Amino acid sequence: MNLSELAEVEFTSENPAQPIEEALELNKNSYWQAGTPGQQKIIIHFDQPQQLTQLQLLFEENEQSRTQEFSIHWSSDQGRNYQEVVRQQFNFSPPDTSRQLENYNLNLTNVTSIKLIIIPDLNNDAAKASMSYLRVR
Repeated sequence: MNLSELAEVEFTSENPAQPIEEALELNKNSYWQAGTPGQQKIIIHFDQPQQLTQLQLLFEENEQSRTQEFSIHWSSDQGRNYQEVVRQQFNFSPPDTSRQLENYNLNLTNVTSIKLIIIPDLNNDAAKASMSYLRVR
């Protein structure tokens, strides 16, 4: 889905040099990075309810070892109530483990919002979140 045409995006922060569009738009070869450290939220509000069959995320960390957690939630009532789809933790240990690709097959109907919560490092509040891409179908 081309999210820039089908949805509005709300987020807690972004680095102006790495805006959220870099991770959400198709055919971009960059990434989003938070402007402030700590937990971040990205909420996608669809203009019309959608059926979602797949969600794919790519996270990369080439500099520091850390344990990241993220969770994905969906809403059918314009974000008043959310249901969790998945919660995942993984470790980055560059240079050996610097990339985490997650692919989820879904069967969600009447989706009005998707919320992604990222905790970039469970052991360091000063870490900044980043995401190479988020794709939905």
